Amino acid sequence: MKKLISLILIIILSFTIVGCSTSTNDTENNTATVPQATVSQKEEVTSSQDIISSSSEQTSILEEISSDEVVSEEVITKDEYDLQLEKMTIEEKIGQMLIIADRKEKVDDELLKKLKTVKPGGFILFSENITTYSATKNFVKKVKGSSEIPMIIAIDQEGGKVQRLSSLTKPTATDIPDMFTLGSTNNSKLAKQVGKVMAQELLTIGVNVAFAPVLDIKGKNSFIGDRCFGDNPQTVTKMAINFAKGLEQNNIVATYKHFPGHGDTETDSHKELPIINKSLTALKSHEFVPFKKAIANDAKIIMVGHIALPKVTGDKVPASLSKKIVNDILIEKLNYEGLIITDALDMGAITEYYTQEEMYVMAIEAGCDILLMPKSPKKAIATIKKNISEERIDKSVKKILKFKKENINDNIFLDKSYLGSSKHKNVISKLK
Repeated sequence: MKKLISLILIIILSFTIVGCSTSTNDTENNTATVPQATVSQKEEVTSSQDIISSSSEQTSILEEISSDEVVSEEVITKDEYDLQLEKMTIEEKIGQMLIIADRKEKVDDELLKKLKTVKPGGFILFSENITTYSATKNFVKKVKGSSEIPMIIAIDQEGGKVQRLSSLTKPTATDIPDMFTLGSTNNSKLAKQVGKVMAQELLTIGVNVAFAPVLDIKGKNSFIGDRCFGDNPQTVTKMAINFAKGLEQNNIVATYKHFPGHGDTETDSHKELPIINKSLTALKSHEFVPFKKAIANDAKIIMVGHIALPKVTGDKVPASLSKKIVNDILIEKLNYEGLIITDALDMGAITEYYTQEEMYVMAIEAGCDILLMPKSPKKAIATIKKNISEERIDKSVKKILKFKKENINDNIFLDKSYLGSSKHKNVISKLK
């Protein structure tokens, strides 16, 4: 308002000066001698300078007003995910950040109620959920049908001793050897073919995310052991990346695990916290190598392990709960932009040292987007709502929604004829 009044006063003053100058010039032109005319010209010059000065001031004020209007009317563009977020309650948003488990053979009323109340972003299948082909497919369809937003249906299916699909009957699935056996062939084409076999069989029951491949590098006394593709970065990188390509080119999203590397420890993180006494420099030249290659190949999901690295972080906080590992290294130093998921939150490596509330908050503050298997999904939602800002929640949920739009198709189910097919068995025979 003050600027507007000043502008009006300046305009009035400008017209007054112009009027006075014109009147004086007319009189002097009729009666003045040549010297008087010279004085009049000087006055005209002075008056013109005043007018130019006043005009500049007007322009400056107009620019300020125009600038103010631009700022006040600035339009913030929103994409489809922002609009979707606006329609969701805070509880629904947090639900998307959870992948839950329930080891039942059927989707009974209790499980259905949990799914519709929690509205989780995903569900992980265990052996207890997998029975006959028909029953398992029906189980998955009911889980998916409980949500308006497409669900992640995940599974631990690595080959060897980690094959949830081995519980499937009528028909049975192809038995896939451990990844160390695959890695020993050093045949990247075969790795891709094995990934394809696994993907096609998982799709028969509606799985869309595999918690594989393992990018850990086998150490001398490695707990991970034959789950690794090899004992050196080059073999692990080459074979795991090609195996993942076989998965993803056949509609199963790969999950690279267990960042920053679980291979060089004999401690089972299901029971206690593994400690790796390596410097950041050592990790960069060894454990990080496969993960950097996966990131360069557009890794969509990376799982962070429950592993302490005191020489890197200065403490014994597990990587999955450490901002120094997740945010500062994985996100900032390695430039990873995909989804980050914790390892299962029911494992002894963290349950022995942290309360449920502490682990939920620490994982998200560290930079994780998804919590895998919180003991109490309801408590997780309440805790996150109380302790984490909605802005931080939105950051992860937007990534999750975008990931689902680009990668999850609830309607893909391959025919059961793919299970244990002769074609698949022929591929696997090359490993024996």
